[in-house]
Amino acid sequence: MKKSSWRAASVAVLSVAVINLGFMSSVQASIVATGALVETNRDADLASVRTQLDRADVRTQMAKMGVNAANIDMRVAALSDRELHRLAQDMQNAPAGGDGLLAVLGIVFVVLLILEVTGVIDIFKRAPR
Repeated sequence: MKKSSWRAASVAVLSVAVINLGFMSSVQASIVATGALVETNRDADLASVRTQLDRADVRTQMAKMGVNAANIDMRVAALSDRELHRLAQDMQNAPAGGDGLLAVLGIVFVVLLILEVTGVIDIFKRAPR
């Protein structure tokens, strides 16, 4: 690029930038209620948590652990909106049981494979040559 074209391009860019500084938009500020910013659906979250806690298997497990169902209802009702929403999300996203068996089988296989490779055990019999 020639020196004069470089100078012309930089003058054009700076001119546009200076002109844009004059077109600032006005902004109005006002007080906003907290309820308008934080929209939670407490009733839906409460219904979701209570549905999960009212299942027979959950009630049975709580009884085995010595937890009183009335205390659970009081504690859930005492949660803040944010805590209740997080609990409802965690209960919806929690994986169902049964994932442990495959993990245990995988770990056992890896341990046996390492022991075989190091020569400690001879599980995979090699055919004589």
